[in-house]
Amino acid sequence: MGECYRFHTEFYLDSKQNLKIKGYGDPLLVSEVWQEMAQALPSRLQGCQDIVLDDTYFAPNPCIPGVDQSTNPYDAPNGALCANFNTVFFRRDKAGSIVSAEPQTPMTPLALKGARRLGLKGGRYALFHDSREAALYAGELLVYFLRETGRNLRGSVRLGAVNSEDTLLYDYRSPFAMEATLQKMLEFSSNFMANQIFLALGAYVYGPPGTVQKGVRVVSQYAREVLHLSDIRIVEGSGVSRENRLSALDMLSVLKAFEPYRGLLTAKGQVLYKSGTLKGLKRRAGYVESRQGRPYYFVFFLNGPKVDIDALTADLVESLDHCHGD
Repeated sequence: MGECYRFHTEFYLDSKQNLKIKGYGDPLLVSEVWQEMAQALPSRLQGCQDIVLDDTYFAPNPCIPGVDQSTNPYDAPNGALCANFNTVFFRRDKAGSIVSAEPQTPMTPLALKGARRLGLKGGRYALFHDSREAALYAGELLVYFLRETGRNLRGSVRLGAVNSEDTLLYDYRSPFAMEATLQKMLEFSSNFMANQIFLALGAYVYGPPGTVQKGVRVVSQYAREVLHLSDIRIVEGSGVSRENRLSALDMLSVLKAFEPYRGLLTAKGQVLYKSGTLKGLKRRAGYVESRQGRPYYFVFFLNGPKVDIDALTADLVESLDHCHGD
């Protein structure tokens, strides 16, 4: 896809004056983006009947190994058309009513229904576990922001598909190129974003719909043919599944290939790194940079919850400083 690749979202008008939105897996369609898209549409759209959401670029409800049906944000469903990482952030007001916890995001009917059904207190939750329901939530956000612009919306919000007779009105391009998108994914350690990119990569290389199997095929082929890793096993794109398998030496090969992009990682003093944690397991890999700017690779794959990985990293930095006098 390349460093400069930008996700996009298309808007069409059909012969019955229905507005159709086709998603391509953009993981950064947050409320502000939906508002921006709604504000760009009035000059192209006088009014419309239904809002039709096309999420067919990904297979419906891609089954991500390791993702459960919990309300944790990392268990949010992946889909070709999303909003706010398919999570909802709300709180309870003094009267106990459910209200949005962020000023840029309204509580839509689907979000309110989900919060009430689960009886949750305030927080950020994955309220939907169906990619199609999540797409409908995105459609409700668009309706809200379109009405803010004074558009007359007479129909419903529903799922559907773009066809060849529809007229393209607007092709929204993300302001974030792939490199910046990956930086945000790493910064927030987002399983959702990782698997959005993983699914989109499969669709980009092997054609839609994006599936876990296509993503596995692309990344496994890269690991084998470019990184020359023979024993690595990949079952999804984020590392949330315990069925993913690679050794510390495999990760060292990854670090060597990733070195030109190490600036995308979290920085803490001389250390650039990415951590990963599952129950009973701690992982950290990255680079320690000398004062001359030379990167030293390190990989910690640790079993046992009582290991202090921060102290271990500090010891490594001290040892390198001592050995190299810098």
